[in-house]
Amino acid sequence: MLLGFLAVYFLTAFLFLGVALYPISKELNPNQDPLTTVNNFVLLWLVIELFYRFFLQSLPVLNIKPLLVVPIPRSKVIHFVLLKSLLSFYNILPLLLIVPFGIFYAVKEKISVWNIIPWMVSVYVLTLCVNYTNFILKKRFADNLKRLLPFLALGLLLFGLEYFEVFRITVAFGKLLGLLIDYPILMGLPFLILFALYYWNFSNLRAKFYLDESIQTKSKEVSTVDYNWVRRFGKMAPFLQLDLKLIWRNKRPKTTVWMSLFFLLYGLIFYPNPTYQSMPAFFVFVGIFVTGIFMVNFGQFIPSWDSAYFSMMMSQNIPLKEYLNSKAGLMTFSVIVLAILSVPYAFFGLNILALNLACALYNIGVNVPILMYSGSFNKKRIDLDKSPFMNYQGTGAAQWIVGFPLLLIPILIWYLAYYFFSYETGVAVLAILGLVGILLRNYLMQKIALQYAKRKYDILSGYKQQES
Repeated sequence: MLLGFLAVYFLTAFLFLGVALYPISKELNPNQDPLTTVNNFVLLWLVIELFYRFFLQSLPVLNIKPLLVVPIPRSKVIHFVLLKSLLSFYNILPLLLIVPFGIFYAVKEKISVWNIIPWMVSVYVLTLCVNYTNFILKKRFADNLKRLLPFLALGLLLFGLEYFEVFRITVAFGKLLGLLIDYPILMGLPFLILFALYYWNFSNLRAKFYLDESIQTKSKEVSTVDYNWVRRFGKMAPFLQLDLKLIWRNKRPKTTVWMSLFFLLYGLIFYPNPTYQSMPAFFVFVGIFVTGIFMVNFGQFIPSWDSAYFSMMMSQNIPLKEYLNSKAGLMTFSVIVLAILSVPYAFFGLNILALNLACALYNIGVNVPILMYSGSFNKKRIDLDKSPFMNYQGTGAAQWIVGFPLLLIPILIWYLAYYFFSYETGVAVLAILGLVGILLRNYLMQKIALQYAKRKYDILSGYKQQES
């Protein structure tokens, strides 16, 4: 139901944007041809599309084992898989932008629709190139994000050249697209790129299209790190050791660590932008997000991370409060580390630094208990070996609902204090609420432990249903 609603929403939104694209481009640059304005943004759109496809679009899947024992050429099966991906929902969305704009441009500028068709076809073919580029990236980099670092560095370099107007790659790319109106034969270049990417994917799949490839098992190195240093934390130590091993050895929790470090740069979108200087409430969102991204990503799936052995743990004489304290302690530690790493944002002003530290205190004192309490409603199992991308396993209503108090309440609290008093008062209120939560941590964890004890059998039942 939710996915259906989102599909209709995005289809409607893209169609509306496609219809409005011509007047928007006219308004942005009244003295420039709308097609030129749009062309200058095409490369940026392709990069954004590649980004969201990488995180959201799944690779086409086909069970090849039954096909390996029947007289069907391997090449036909591979072509079927690759061509099937062209029917993806993600390939429909660009059409809702390109076709309405092309028609409006032809009508308003009084040119033949046949002159704009090569442009429409070429831009759409470029989006299909993004489709196959995404498959290559996911096969090579999805399991090891570190391999992406050189490409990210190259992307940042090109962005820097663009931002400081040393070399406007978007404008150069836009000029190439503009030539399609006068030289339709250039439409063949995007097709050549598409065929090259298609053949690359074909070669990759063909190399792995063997029965041995399907049934062979991969050998893994077993980490023998014992994390003995956590013993100083007393009764929580065994649970902290389990959590650290869980994060270090499994893809999905390990990815939350890397993504937390990556999203430290999130503030660069808001702090230097003059648009947001008159809307400081956005800075509260950034402060909560930057210092609490690991807390949110990890905390919203407590105790589902331990679903594989949660029933065994609950059958032992394990103090539930200590188990929960270890989770809260790990999230608290992550907030402290991210708050320290965000100190360089003081470059944009001491008010930014003060707000980030206040948000960190609020995360520790208020948001950590909220996440711990919401975890008592988590009844969906998580398979730690599954890929973290486009993986909604363990996600239920609790994960969606808890996001509102985590992000919206601190913004509302700060804004009310800011509106009636001052910026500094809003910062002080968030910090005080955080400190109060920290002082009440023991009391709150006792109440939360009682909630888990009440719902323990519901949680266990949910995990068993996922296994059946």
